[in-house]
Amino acid sequence: MNKQHFWQLIEAARNQASNPNDGEAVAQRATSLLATQSAEEIVAAQQVLWDLMADSYANPLWAAAYVINGGCSDDGFDYFRGWLIVQGREVFERIVAAPDALADLPVVRASAASGFDLDCEETLSIVWNAHVMATGKQLPDNAFTIRYPELDPSWNFDFDDRGEMTRRLPGLAALYLE
Repeated sequence: MNKQHFWQLIEAARNQASNPNDGEAVAQRATSLLATQSAEEIVAAQQVLWDLMADSYANPLWAAAYVINGGCSDDGFDYFRGWLIVQGREVFERIVAAPDALADLPVVRASAASGFDLDCEETLSIVWNAHVMATGKQLPDNAFTIRYPELDPSWNFDFDDRGEMTRRLPGLAALYLE
């Protein structure tokens, strides 16, 4: 499985989920769809998933997650990026390139109004669960490698600094910090 096929899987899951804004429902549907593939395709999907996690491992996105979720630990950032993946390719790529564009998404605006967090830990288990469903076995230990990039030192500041966050993420700050 390559990235294009993975994104097609996510899009199909979003189309079939009862609510495409419910990350867990999308992740569960993606798991079921992936489980119909060959074991080799399922294993290959694990590397694609972690490549997307690495592609989205950046301080500006972490800062955005921090603002949206009222704080963001290492695990919290993983779960936020899981949520971002199940939003689909177009949203994922747009937000990774410009995290403040999250402020334009209706689901983020709804989150700001209601106070619910945007995260989806279930996304990180799509491939694992699909492999167990399809084969009855756990994923092989060598199914993937993680290649996180270095974080941008220019974003190494206290994310509780409202002024700095407002300067760097004005759209999200207007929704969440004012």
